[in-house]
Amino acid sequence: MDARDELSIGEIARRSGLSVPTLRFYEEKGLVHPDRTGGNQRRFPRHTLRRLAFVRAAQQFGLSLAEIRQALDTLPADRPPTARDWQRLSRTWHDALTERIEALTRLRDTTSGCIGCGCLSTTSCPIANADDALGADGSGARRWPALLREDRADEPR
Repeated sequence: MDARDELSIGEIARRSGLSVPTLRFYEEKGLVHPDRTGGNQRRFPRHTLRRLAFVRAAQQFGLSLAEIRQALDTLPADRPPTARDWQRLSRTWHDALTERIEALTRLRDTTSGCIGCGCLSTTSCPIANADDALGADGSGARRWPALLREDRADEPR
């Protein structure tokens, strides 16, 4: 790789709008893969900027870093991804994103009847306990849909 195609971590941070600690975190999570110089300095391929833009966009769509990494792992590591590579990757998410949109729409349209009630076990709760499937276990919240309980507090934005 030509040295002009390699960027330092500071240059990647400046151009991507991300902090250096965030870039190190993304490296630790396997989202970006810098090379190391003889002095152990990180050097990122220029196309890392597109990967980072993709990570930020995917996070805006509500995808977890694990989901993003799984998708990025399908891209070539030895060359910049082509438009075809990006299209193939985005097609794999179409159904998952559609499902999330539908779930969020249902949530938006049904929460007005139960906000503040706290029981989440009545036969009328369409969000967490449709058809009172958990009512036999007693009152109180029993289970939230996976997309509502995902803990993403450790993921920088």
